Amino acid sequence: MNRKMKSNPQVRTMFRGTKIFTYICLAWAVLVALMPLVWLFISSLKKDPLARPGFQLPESICLDGYISTFRDLHVMRYFGNSMIIAGVSVVISILMISMSAYVVARMEFKGKKLVNLMLYSTMFIPATALTYPVYNLVNKMHIYNTRGALIFIYACSGLAVSFFVIKNYYANIPHELEEAARIDGCGYAMTWWKVIFPIARPGIMTAGVLAFLNNWNEYYWASLVIVDREKLTVPALCSTFTTSFRTNYNGLFSAMVIIILPPVILYCVFSKFFVEALSGGAVKGLKRRKKHESNNGSFDRSRSAGRLGVCRLCSESSGRSEDRCSSRTG
Repeated sequence: MNRKMKSNPQVRTMFRGTKIFTYICLAWAVLVALMPLVWLFISSLKKDPLARPGFQLPESICLDGYISTFRDLHVMRYFGNSMIIAGVSVVISILMISMSAYVVARMEFKGKKLVNLMLYSTMFIPATALTYPVYNLVNKMHIYNTRGALIFIYACSGLAVSFFVIKNYYANIPHELEEAARIDGCGYAMTWWKVIFPIARPGIMTAGVLAFLNNWNEYYWASLVIVDREKLTVPALCSTFTTSFRTNYNGLFSAMVIIILPPVILYCVFSKFFVEALSGGAVKGLKRRKKHESNNGSFDRSRSAGRLGVCRLCSESSGRSEDRCSSRTG
């Protein structure tokens, strides 16, 4: 069939046209994504960006904005605040979501659809609608104007997106792996930690990176619950370049370039996890299962999947000797 399609000139022309159209769309998408970044970087090198707007190259490279950002504004202090607040809040939220998503994705209970509906409905609630309730709650908890206030808000915000990513990844993992862990004597917690979590790591890492980027770029809550300048996050740094009378565009653009560097670096480092998370949930688990089946001969599917869990768990989790595993595989 494939040979006939390749030998047909009309089909080959169609395939060639599809490839050309795909490349054009990809090139356009890359161009649209990079143009704002290129414009921002060029503008940060101009002494007066308004005098030479757009993509005009600067007459002479001006680094005054970068120098003043590091020397006068102590940008590393804001970087430290953002790293602590975003990092701690991501760890707390991902730990809660990864376990709750496992319950929703792999177990049946009453009210399951209602839980999904309530979580997904939070995606459509704007932050401004929660201003007074959150502000009042932060005051009553006596954490106003502290980093703990932002950690609390960030850990509880954006749960629906992370829950959606991790839950869909869990749903693609074969149930035979859990059954194998049950045979080996593992409970729900040990099954999640020893079997499900390692396989779902790309999806969990993807949700964590998305949550970190969202917390890193967040400005509304940081400007609302933090008053002391020493405790502000990186996005709030941009407000220092604007006054009632003028705006220092050179310093503002330089600070924006510095602010977007960590998210770009973070994405480049963890981009493989995004690809794995979007390409399919249990590819790694299926490969392990097929490899184990080929090594242990012709057994039925459930028992071979069971041996996969036993082989992994006998030496790692239960502390039992590997004689039990070898007796089943022998």
